[in-house]
This record gives sequence, C-alpha cells and structure tokens, in this order.
Amino acid sequence: MPVDVDTQVTEVRSGDFDALVIPGGYAPDKIRRVPEALDIVREMNDQGKTIGFICHAGWVPISAGVLKGRRVTCVSAIKDDVVNAGAEYVNEPVVVDGNFVTSRTPEDLPVWLPALIDRIASQG
Repeated sequence: MPVDVDTQVTEVRSGDFDALVIPGGYAPDKIRRVPEALDIVREMNDQGKTIGFICHAGWVPISAGVLKGRRVTCVSAIKDDVVNAGAEYVNEPVVVDGNFVTSRTPEDLPVWLPALIDRIASQG
C-alpha cells in the first residue's frame, strides 16, 4: 500500500508520540541505516514508551542497541541477529517484555495488535 510521506525523520521528536511501531518486511534494513531513526528508538525506549515491532523490524532495535537482556520474538530469518544482540529469542506469536511488543509474521497480527493496543493504553 503506497504511503505519502509528510514528515521527515529529522523533524520527528520522540516526546511528541506515545508509541512507536516499526514496520516489518525489508524496510527495517533501510531504517536502521538512518542515525536519526535509531536515536528516536533509543529515546523512546529510555522513556519507557511502547515500541512494537514485527517480522524483520527487529533489525532496527538491534542497530539502536536496545535489545540486550530483553525477551522478544521475530521472523526466524533474523533470530540469530536478535540472539547476537543479546536478547532472548522465543518462538511465540506475541511477546510483551516491558515496553516491547513483538511478533513473528503478519499471521500473528490478530494477537499482536491487541497486545500493542493494551500496552499503549496501560502507559497512561
């Protein structure tokens, strides 16, 4: 689905948002190369804000250096990357660990989305 971009990542401030959702697919491979995007991930994580990621999106928090010691899931293709970043990988449809809400593939959307919404609602 095409999306019209109306804001550049350099214009985004983490304080303006309650949550961050990192898309899956192969977009994360490009996102993780943008220092400002990684800064936003780090800032939102430091603020305890909800960060949802699914499929290949785990590449972004890996590059931001925020996965160490966390329990997450992802698409199996990047499982080794997650483990090498210091996270505990679990093969479950949805994993909530603190402010992270993670899932493996689009097939997990029916459980990931409610978990993501619950986490956002609980942060008040």
